[in-house]
Amino acid sequence: MDRVTAMKKSHGPEFRAAQLVLAKCPICRGKAVVKGVFHDLACIQCNASGWVAAETGEALPLEVLVTQLSIRLQAAEERIAKIHCFKPASGPEAAYELNNRRGAGGSNYTGD
Repeated sequence: MDRVTAMKKSHGPEFRAAQLVLAKCPICRGKAVVKGVFHDLACIQCNASGWVAAETGEALPLEVLVTQLSIRLQAAEERIAKIHCFKPASGPEAAYELNNRRGAGGSNYTGD
């Protein structure tokens, strides 16, 4: 018996929540509200979330929607952390990047 086949689940909840493909709601265009006559109204097409299932265009149940938005938020936070996780400059480039206030109006002068 193959190891992958032996590990396959036959019933019960999934081990990990799968990320669904989401699309912006076509009615509210991802804003979660639609313009009423006098005030904004919650969009009923997407349960006031701005997101629908990409395949069907239907609103997700609230339990699934919360999980999917959390997965997307965590992925976005990881990408932001990778972008901001840069090594500070050292050596000659560190002095080049810092403001030495020797330029016009107290700006940085690099001698270039």
